[in-house]
Amino acid sequence: MTARGLAACQVSASYDRQRVLDGVDLHIAPGETVGLRGPSGSGKSTLARLLALLHAPDAGHVSVDGTPVTGIRHQVPVAVRTRVAILFQSPRAATDPRLSLADVIAEPLRAVGTPEERVQARTAELAAAVGLTADLLTRRPHAVSDGQLQRACLARSLVHEPGYLLCDEATAMLDASTQAHVAAVVKDYQRRHDAGVLVISHDAALLGRWADRVVGLP
Repeated sequence: MTARGLAACQVSASYDRQRVLDGVDLHIAPGETVGLRGPSGSGKSTLARLLALLHAPDAGHVSVDGTPVTGIRHQVPVAVRTRVAILFQSPRAATDPRLSLADVIAEPLRAVGTPEERVQARTAELAAAVGLTADLLTRRPHAVSDGQLQRACLARSLVHEPGYLLCDEATAMLDASTQAHVAAVVKDYQRRHDAGVLVISHDAALLGRWADRVVGLP
């Protein structure tokens, strides 16, 4: 039987010859919320990027539902790479400032040739789910708050109905009410789709409330 889950298997990674991960294992099961903690520079974001298939490990591999993945980004088949989505800490760094919020949400759908009628319907559905009104959808990032833009990024991360969602300090820049709303949307999505979730945070209280278990990087 194929082992379901998103897994990093003995992965190592370096930046500028500096080793930031060395033989790390991590497994996220469907329906499970795993918290990841560790000091700055311990490699938490690097591990998230490896799991999101955005960065190749120097050693080891990532597997999705038991299948080892070779390659990154568009080298990976659409059916595999859309199983994993990531929500970054800074929504402004993660969006094209030229796009409206509607186009931010729709971007991954258009990238794989989704019919425009489906793009429009899915964009409207997810905008409503994350609490974005129609007038906000026509605005560009400079004309909305960090919280509103992060809601658009959250909607974008869910467009392909991923089996695994990685939240890399995704609520750190948000006010308390927006933090709670983002967490509620993620939890509702997880419940309905049996999705595995990784929550990276320095906030021990948040991890204690949100995660089923917490693991650390040294």
